[in-house]
Amino acid sequence: MNTIHKIGPSIYNAPASDNEPSAQLMNRVPSHDALLLQRLFNQCFAESENTLLQGEASEPLYQPGKNPGAPHTIFFTQDYFASALHEVAHWCVAGPERRQRLDYGYWYAPDGRNEQQQRLFEQVEVKPQAMEWLFSRACQFRFRVSADNLQSGFAASDDFKQAISEQVQNYLAQGLPARAQRFLDCLATEFGGDYCSADYTWTNL
Repeated sequence: MNTIHKIGPSIYNAPASDNEPSAQLMNRVPSHDALLLQRLFNQCFAESENTLLQGEASEPLYQPGKNPGAPHTIFFTQDYFASALHEVAHWCVAGPERRQRLDYGYWYAPDGRNEQQQRLFEQVEVKPQAMEWLFSRACQFRFRVSADNLQSGFAASDDFKQAISEQVQNYLAQGLPARAQRFLDCLATEFGGDYCSADYTWTNL
């Protein structure tokens, strides 16, 4: 059975890394309002993909339409901007068959994972967190890599960080999936972030 590891709400309130240029970055950008992300996503995909982005959820969830023609819904946690970006990234990674299943057909392994489970989490999370990093740069928003395992005390491994960085470089060189690129361009237009020339060095994570 395939496993998905959701990003819990606790990480969205975590302090910034000392390596992140947070003050300089945040002083010259518009307000990071999750409702704006919701509106932008729905403008991009409500019609073409019959998919909506919706906040104020206690836990993130992807809910395919329950009836023929009913919209699919990506629920993100509360009003957290980072949660919205992360859940959209997972949707962008998922193929057509996955998008017909609740939570893309994955089984959720909760916080408190052992070392082996944590390594599996990292493998699953490389592509979505790489996309999330690009989305964040387009928004001029601080990206935080997440190990999402507070109970077990596992931090994001260097291998995980390096894999995310390499995946970003791969996306920039070879292109993103069409839905991801469309959303990325929309974010860059709205927020003015130059994601192409940003520094994606893994040691900054």
